Amino acid sequence: MDLGEGLESKINRSDYKILIVDDVVSNVLLLKILLTNEKFQVCTANCGNMCIEQARAEKPDLILLDVMMPDMSGFDTAVILKKDPQTADIPIIFLTALNNPSDLVHGFQVGANDFLTKPFNKEELVVRVMHQIALVAAKRLIQRQNEELRATIQNRDKMYSVIAHDLRSPMASIRMVLNLVVTAVSPEAVGPELFELLDKANKESEEVHDLLDNLLKWTKSQTGRLNVVLQDLDLADIVPGVVDIFSMIATTKNIRLQYQDSGEPLVVRADNDMLKTVVRNFISNAIKFSPEGSTIEITMHPEGPFAKVSVHDHGVGIAAERIDSIFHKGETTYGTGGEEGSGLGLQLCADFARKNGGDVMVESVLGEGSTFSVLVPLKES
Repeated sequence: MDLGEGLESKINRSDYKILIVDDVVSNVLLLKILLTNEKFQVCTANCGNMCIEQARAEKPDLILLDVMMPDMSGFDTAVILKKDPQTADIPIIFLTALNNPSDLVHGFQVGANDFLTKPFNKEELVVRVMHQIALVAAKRLIQRQNEELRATIQNRDKMYSVIAHDLRSPMASIRMVLNLVVTAVSPEAVGPELFELLDKANKESEEVHDLLDNLLKWTKSQTGRLNVVLQDLDLADIVPGVVDIFSMIATTKNIRLQYQDSGEPLVVRADNDMLKTVVRNFISNAIKFSPEGSTIEITMHPEGPFAKVSVHDHGVGIAAERIDSIFHKGETTYGTGGEEGSGLGLQLCADFARKNGGDVMVESVLGEGSTFSVLVPLKES
């Protein structure tokens, strides 16, 4: 059984209404009896004008429309029906004694979905009617599923937003306290085991806070609630500040952050917060996937109409088969210290870079390191 046959077998015919239009009373009665016996709802009209009125009032699922009528032909009636948004989507089967190819072509041009040639038999009538009703049912099923999917996505985004928003503030407080504690105490003062636990909690609080921040921004971006505010920004005022924020985190892993100035002013046209978010995620990931004692280089230079900010690490690297999908395929990854990553940060970076008229890119050799870069449009001179 194919998909159409499977759907037809599940259709409750009494849920569907068919409008019969013919100026010959005997034809209307015959069709009405046949379709009523097949459990369809039926309404009727005897001319083109009445067909249009009934179609608007009854909202049928299918119209059986005679071609040859005295006041208005079926073809002219169809033209009016298809121009009206209320009736445009109702499928039409023309009832006709015409079999001239040019008439058939004209019928399809004015909106026919099918033809039923007079005189017709019951079996052919039912098959053609059921075919159109099955298409209507399939369309309704798709529309319903799309509505359910939209509702699910809206609920998901709302849930993400609530979770991220409500947890972000207390998590920021916890992170600040842990940062202060780890900075103020030593293994000798509290014992190596407790210090190790505090250090681990401190690092995990950083990860959780960054995840919540990314989640909140990603949700706002996906739902159109995050506006891009473009302004002229000197990268020398932006990038070093982000590097400084991560210096202490890198120190706890015995990693050195090496910032290299471009040697020339690089003024870009971008959203300040979005740009910082991209650079922050790149540096955070570099620290996560770098071994202790290594160096991470942060550089920037002009590249055509863009400024290019790059973060190069000497860490675990990325397998060749993963490079093409890394910015749009969220997956759990683990850093050199066991840090868990969701992949959301890189998706957010790609989204933010493109919203600012730029892009992101990655170069990597497995086991040797990676270079993540963001291109940001330079201010037009």
